[in-house]
Amino acid sequence: MFGEAQQDPDLTDEAKSKVALLTNRQLEEIDAALLANANKKWCKVAKLVAVSMEAIPNVVPGIPDIFYAQRIRKLVTAGKLESQGDIRSMRYSEVRLP
Repeated sequence: MFGEAQQDPDLTDEAKSKVALLTNRQLEEIDAALLANANKKWCKVAKLVAVSMEAIPNVVPGIPDIFYAQRIRKLVTAGKLESQGDIRSMRYSEVRLP
């Protein structure tokens, strides 16, 4: 059997600096892309992150995938997405629209 899923790492200081520059509008665009690419079927968080990052490549260059995964966790907490698995690990969790 496999061991426990490894949790996603924290943002680096450089990534935190880039994230701190995001405007509310940019955060809304990221969240909108995540929700637009989600559907009623379960989807790996890593896949949703990748597809969403490709959908808005010019919004915020240099923002890492880990941040998008963190946004997904916020959307789950807000009830906008449902999750299964360890949501702190984008490779070992899935989400869908409620």
